[in-house]
Amino acid sequence: MTHTYFNTTKRKGTHLSYEERVQIETLRNLGFSNRAIARELGRAPQTINNEIHRGTTRQIKRQKQQHKVYEYETQIYFSSLGQQRYHENRQQCGAQPLWKKNPSFIPWADRLMKKKRWSPEAVVAYAHKQQRFERKEIPSTTTIYTWIDQQIMETKNIDLLEKLRRRHSTPNSYHNRPHSRVLGPSIEMRPDEIASRQSFGHWEIDTVIGTKDKSKPVILTLVERQTRFEILEMIESKSADAMSHTLKKLFDSLGKKAPKIFKSITSDNGSEFASLYEDFGHMTKIYFTHPFSSYERGTSENQHKLIRRFIPKAHDLSGVSKSLIKMIQQYMNDYPRKTLNYNTTHHQMAKCLKQLNLYETFQS
Repeated sequence: MTHTYFNTTKRKGTHLSYEERVQIETLRNLGFSNRAIARELGRAPQTINNEIHRGTTRQIKRQKQQHKVYEYETQIYFSSLGQQRYHENRQQCGAQPLWKKNPSFIPWADRLMKKKRWSPEAVVAYAHKQQRFERKEIPSTTTIYTWIDQQIMETKNIDLLEKLRRRHSTPNSYHNRPHSRVLGPSIEMRPDEIASRQSFGHWEIDTVIGTKDKSKPVILTLVERQTRFEILEMIESKSADAMSHTLKKLFDSLGKKAPKIFKSITSDNGSEFASLYEDFGHMTKIYFTHPFSSYERGTSENQHKLIRRFIPKAHDLSGVSKSLIKMIQQYMNDYPRKTLNYNTTHHQMAKCLKQLNLYETFQS
């Protein structure tokens, strides 16, 4: 007997396709044996045996004879069932996902990202640095982002710090803008060692505003360029007097040690810093950036991203407590930074102050 239903080319090393499963179902219904089906499809008999076992289900049939109903069980192969079970088996085979190998990592990482607002990158670095888990059990930053997208973790994208949006400004772009007032020495006079962060004690000063109303409170920010250590102070308004008053209180608290900690301050040309050079130029070096060149105070700009995680733009700061401001400051200084080899800014600041025998003087 010659069968002409299907191609009889011998195939090895490939999985059955859905079309082949339909062929198996058809031939089974025509009464072909498993071995005959194997010949028709060019498959090994054991392959057909395994497939029929995989796609066979039990059915109860009823038959009525002489006013009586009889039930009997039959085994029937369905190509669709075989395909479904094939896919289920494929999903379960292979290497176990990393998140299943180390189930304790995800809740630990979720806590840092949701409670402490750490980034996935900081979590991965901290896990390696502290040797919290076996090295092979720690995922990459990209993997954590994938788990978040796949909802394997409790952390959502909305819980993460926004990605920095960098502007591609050119060093001379300020020449294309209108001239602004000059409040003191230009940043062009600032020594290279400050720009390269080679030495400690050089700060950037700025303000974070809530609303555009200058009579409302604002946050005064001071960040040390080498360590990225941050000082936040709430001031009553965005005025030169309010800024100078707050800065004077800080310097007075440090006494004669202030010039050793604040060797220089770089500012923009905002109206709140109009008297900065006049009031404090005798104590420390003061430099002003070019007009409309925020990239020249890149450290401050990046730090503000962290503050905005807690206090969004256009939020009235009148209702923000000083305790919240200090909590944000602590968060920023306890956050591990890639630029610091995942040490915290607090750790780096303490290290520098101890080298100068000033640690006891300066307490944040």
